[in-house]
Amino acid sequence: MLPKRSLLTALTAPAVAAVLISGAGTALAAPAEGTGTAEVAPLVSRFDNGSFESPFARTDSFTNFPAGQFIGPWQVSSGSVDLVDDGLWQAAEGDQSLDLNGSNTGAVAQTFTTTPGETYTVTYALAGNPAGGPALKTGRVLLDGQNIQDFSFDITGTSLTDMGYIKRQVTFVATGATTTLSFVSTTPGSAYGPVIDDVQVTSCCPCAC
Repeated sequence: MLPKRSLLTALTAPAVAAVLISGAGTALAAPAEGTGTAEVAPLVSRFDNGSFESPFARTDSFTNFPAGQFIGPWQVSSGSVDLVDDGLWQAAEGDQSLDLNGSNTGAVAQTFTTTPGETYTVTYALAGNPAGGPALKTGRVLLDGQNIQDFSFDITGTSLTDMGYIKRQVTFVATGATTTLSFVSTTPGSAYGPVIDDVQVTSCCPCAC
């Protein structure tokens, strides 16, 4: 049988727009900045790579991506983030997840096509890096640079093998032909941030919703 990773193929990546928020924190005992692969911004299309499956993180470890680099269609818009393999800790879906605090407080953003006036729902799995404090990890969901949801996760009682993911949801009405969705850590002074995975964006007409 082929290894599970050999069954995955690279996703076609939509373009990504930068977010407004930046932060700083203490250094993490992690790979050096710039270990992620920089990419040219891809063309805008449908929302994709919500489980952060492409590119591959270091096996049984993680890869650090500083601001300006891309994780598939996601751009690291401030600070840095860690793309984490499930050999290091449990993913909510697939083989990888994203710590929003890499070597400092980070943020990621993805721009995708939308239909003005149509209602969209964003769902995602939320946890926190259990390897260090603070116990309460916090962050925000931004839509076109505007805060639409604050989130928090208490890592008390969780572990690398039982991350305790919870599902979060937020709904919005698109106002333009493209929309930028961002996840931003607000956990300062720490290299152990909120963890997100299994981000999904679905649409429905107002009558169906």
